[in-house]
Amino acid sequence: MARPSVHLDYPVHERTLDNGLRVVVSPDPATPSVAVNIWYDVGSRHEVSRRTGFAHLFEHLMFQGSAHVEPAQHIAILEAAGARANATTSFDRTNYYESGPAGLLDLALWLEADRLGTLPTALDQANLDNQREVVKEEKRQRYDNVPYGDTLQHLLALAFPAGHPYSHPTIGSMEDLDAASLDDVRTFFETHYMPNNAVLTIVGDVTPDQAWARAERYFSPIAARTQPPRRTTPPLPALTGSPRTELEQPVPSDAVYLCWRLPAMDSRAYDALRLAFDVLGDGQTSRLYRALVRDSDLAESADSGTLGLIDGTSLGFVVARARDETTAEQLEAALREHVALFLAEGPTADELTRARAQHERVTLQNLAALANRADLLSGYTVLCDNPELVNQRLAQVLGLTDTDVVLTSQYLLRLENCATLVYHSTL
Repeated sequence: MARPSVHLDYPVHERTLDNGLRVVVSPDPATPSVAVNIWYDVGSRHEVSRRTGFAHLFEHLMFQGSAHVEPAQHIAILEAAGARANATTSFDRTNYYESGPAGLLDLALWLEADRLGTLPTALDQANLDNQREVVKEEKRQRYDNVPYGDTLQHLLALAFPAGHPYSHPTIGSMEDLDAASLDDVRTFFETHYMPNNAVLTIVGDVTPDQAWARAERYFSPIAARTQPPRRTTPPLPALTGSPRTELEQPVPSDAVYLCWRLPAMDSRAYDALRLAFDVLGDGQTSRLYRALVRDSDLAESADSGTLGLIDGTSLGFVVARARDETTAEQLEAALREHVALFLAEGPTADELTRARAQHERVTLQNLAALANRADLLSGYTVLCDNPELVNQRLAQVLGLTDTDVVLTSQYLLRLENCATLVYHSTL
């Protein structure tokens, strides 16, 4: 049965400036703090062939100075004012954020506007070369020289056809970055970094009128530009042919991943499958952990997850890592057996109650922090064109019935429709 709806009522006010910048404001006077968050509708899925990694590269370049800010001083200036600041890049967007005392607002908005409006004045060959090397070092540390660091790269290659917007990881190709010229990088900025391709969110101890006035003051001088046509990708059908990759690497233990194509993250079916994957592998009370780690002692860990994506197709996976005496073949057989049992029997009422409670706890924890709330508001606006989802999404997920989860799982998580990635340890 569905869980009773949770009522959320965060104030949400939205206005669009004449230059196309969408501004979302959510006042919260509980503490004298403020969070500023700006999402640009550009991620790795917007990159073109032989120009991968540019979205992530710009996450770095945007901190390397602008007309009135010296290189590497953006964060230093904010930290001196008691703020925290950073940025992230994903397949679907790039975001930049600051949070701290309420008096931070003017400074944060001025800095964000300055780099949006004037970054090309500081974008020279030295900055490009420096940040290109930073990205390459990041890839070495986070992808190349850590156990299982290439997992996502292989899962994407299994799940998406070559050339698909999601077929390459956000870090991109180092060969593409090496080949990038200063003109290439400037063109990427001019194509995607404009006020009419962004959402600015302000949350905290500020009124809507105060926020509008400041957004207008700092951002209205930046002119809109013509946006290129936005491509949309049709949803992919379920995987067929049992695609498979097996690797021999010096990883700590054998590991097996089963991966499925899921619907886009803004769909009811995706929400139902998130609950299903939580039942399968979220935490030590999950199906797979109990069966493979606690009961049979086949695995040292078992987990599951979803990668929610907006452009047609998302991903879901289950994974287990073997104990020393367990072979990859035994582990894969056990994983498949317990997924098959889940599909045949369905989750129990108690399992779904726990999954809903866990989802509610995580959601409410995220919303409690101003910075996270601002990020969610930006995300719902950019990806779903509806900032009010900040108050609606939890009730939508908790409103799914047990039957919704069972039928969606049985239809979309068939074992003949999954890809398999296997690591064989050479240690």
